[in-house]
Amino acid sequence: MRIPLVLTLAGALAGVILIVVVAQALIAPDLPLITEAVFSHEVISPNADGMEDIAVFSYTVSKTVTVSFTFEGSTGAVFAFRERALRAPNDYQVAFSGVVDGFSLPDDSFPDQVILRRVIPDDIYTWRLVAIDAASGAQDERTGTLVIEGGDVPLPNISEFTVSPTDFTPNQDGINDRTQINLFLEQDADLSVYLLPPNGGQPLYLAERDEETLPHERGRHLYDYDGGVDLNADPPPDGEYTLMAEAQDAVGQQVRRSAVVTIRNGGKPFAEIVSQTAGVSVIFETRPWEERFFASRDLPGDLIVRPTDPDILSRTTITMPVGDLLVFMLTVENYSDVPIRTTGPQPGTVYEWDQRDSTLGATEEPGAWRVGIDCTTATIDYPWRWSLGSDDTLDVVTDPDTGIVYRYLPPGERAVVWGAIRMTRVEVRNPQTCWAGLIHEEVEVSLRNSRVGPREIRLVDANS
Repeated sequence: MRIPLVLTLAGALAGVILIVVVAQALIAPDLPLITEAVFSHEVISPNADGMEDIAVFSYTVSKTVTVSFTFEGSTGAVFAFRERALRAPNDYQVAFSGVVDGFSLPDDSFPDQVILRRVIPDDIYTWRLVAIDAASGAQDERTGTLVIEGGDVPLPNISEFTVSPTDFTPNQDGINDRTQINLFLEQDADLSVYLLPPNGGQPLYLAERDEETLPHERGRHLYDYDGGVDLNADPPPDGEYTLMAEAQDAVGQQVRRSAVVTIRNGGKPFAEIVSQTAGVSVIFETRPWEERFFASRDLPGDLIVRPTDPDILSRTTITMPVGDLLVFMLTVENYSDVPIRTTGPQPGTVYEWDQRDSTLGATEEPGAWRVGIDCTTATIDYPWRWSLGSDDTLDVVTDPDTGIVYRYLPPGERAVVWGAIRMTRVEVRNPQTCWAGLIHEEVEVSLRNSRVGPREIRLVDANS
């Protein structure tokens, strides 16, 4: 009886497959998931003294696996070095310095501090490497002994951590423009202080102030953050940020403290005295003095009326009697994305030649913007100053905590400012030059806002 050809071919194919399987088993037998796992030596003293601080752990896996590597002490406490880390078939080496994932001890004294990495206590440990086949779920395990001695290293604790204010407005208005971070480091360590954006993204690292304590030294460390505005950079977008302070010592122990900070109304302020395409940028005119204009700290005088005469747009020298008023008018524009703060006295205020803003109860305020008038013979720069509007033209904001009232010119808005100085003194230089400036107090008088609209002013004795 003849065997059908199909059966003959099927039998031959099965035989070939059997031979291949047997050959593969003989040439490459089914290996365990972990084929090697050993420490270079069995005793380490992880104290960063350069002597037996680390031991190298070598292991080999034959398939794609997840590995977990733990240490169990004599009391039964288990410490994790790796947890379910994915590994491809290969040889691996890792330097172990006794530092594992963070854990707490009963005598830890800083509950607000997160311990990220820590040296395990001195003990005789059973190490355990567990590999799980990523495909089948099969498991393999190797164990051994490692002794930790002389490794009682204190954590680089951040014992003090304060942030003030936690809500700040980096816009150079002089009110909560910056936040200060004050921390105390208990041991020498590398410090990193950074902001995490609310919607992810790269950390924003803060620079430490140069103080008595050197970087990385035990002691007090200060960070003063203005969002970069003082360096003419745009601050981070408004929002709620997580502020992180991390310290890592030479052994590799790492701790973290954190706080929440909020950035509001952040931005670089820009304003200018508006340049005119026709006529002068700063209008000057003269008017007779009247006693009703006299002002002091306790007795505000009448405000002078805003100039309206079209003939005052000329650039010619002004000749005026001694004792009369030199009146000015100009326009200021806030062309930034943030409100700019201003302070009094309000437009229309009249100064005596010898008066200053403090005479009228309006002292210089850091971060405030004001228009100033200066003259060649003035004893200080811009002695006469005015706000960029009054309460009916500005945004008036009351601080809910202090009750202090602040006034702002909104973004994109313009303000007309005017006022007068009584010219009562004939100086050696006659005529002299007077001009305007836009002053960002205790910040700058920018070049574009300095010495704007200069005019010659000649004083004459009306009785001569």
